[in-house]
Amino acid sequence: MKICLTTDTFLPEVNGVTTVLATMRDGLRRRGHEVMVLAPHYGHLTADEAGLYRLGAIPCPGYNQVRLSWPWGRGLHRVLDRFRPDLIHAVTEGPLGLFGRSYAQRRGLPLVSSFHTDFPRYAARYLGSVAVGPTRAYLRWFHQAARMTQTPSDATRDELLRLGLSQAVVWGRGVDTTWFRPERRSTERRALAQAGGRSQVLHVGRLAVEKDVDTLIAAFILAHGRVGAAATFTVAGDGPKAQAVRDALPFARHLGFLARDVLADLYADSDVFVFPSPTETCGLVALEALASGVPVIGARAGGVPSNVRDGITGRL
Repeated sequence: MKICLTTDTFLPEVNGVTTVLATMRDGLRRRGHEVMVLAPHYGHLTADEAGLYRLGAIPCPGYNQVRLSWPWGRGLHRVLDRFRPDLIHAVTEGPLGLFGRSYAQRRGLPLVSSFHTDFPRYAARYLGSVAVGPTRAYLRWFHQAARMTQTPSDATRDELLRLGLSQAVVWGRGVDTTWFRPERRSTERRALAQAGGRSQVLHVGRLAVEKDVDTLIAAFILAHGRVGAAATFTVAGDGPKAQAVRDALPFARHLGFLARDVLADLYADSDVFVFPSPTETCGLVALEALASGVPVIGARAGGVPSNVRDGITGRL
């Protein structure tokens, strides 16, 4: 098949959506399908590999890591016409996802959509409860055109069913255990990180309001106050609240975004993973920690309880 994936986020931006999308693209290609990805630019304006068409984009106001494209009026439909897709997958609900939805409808092509991000809860945190209703209405309209709407967890699928999207299915999630595995643990690296003989407490994720970084800060301060030098605390990630997290947790190591191999080592070298976000449809970083042999302390909300077994693989 020829499959076109339209997405408002892609590599080199680092998040759960881009990780899943790149894995899906590569898996489809290995199975003999031809895949085209329509995505924003993150710098220069030329395609950086075959099968990847990038559209000019600008930083999202207030969140520069997110890029916004305007796909209309650019002859983009001719690019897809030359590719002649058999199916369109609208990966996200932003402008490029919306373009893919529209193109599929105009050309009479099968449309699949995916629901990665709990935008109603995001809207409540950023704009207040008044924004939740319109956000749900838009999502219902966007996804109802799809033959199938894929989402990572039972909890999120059930929310979409309540929204009236009867075609919602659990897509599931996995991690590459050739990367994320307990065998990567290194006594030497732990010693260099001053974690030798101490517990290493880790958080990985985007540092933003919707991830509940206030709870992360409060939890780390409380734990540090109680255990003192018996544990080290590490934060890996970036985002709009990164400076606030650094200022509030001067005793922690702050590593920013990390390359995949460095991140896999960091997981394996840790002893506890803390993930307070209540807005996850899955929580891919929690799966990466579990695959690395690290128990997870996570929120009893969203998709996290689908993966963390309370009292067995972690605490909710």
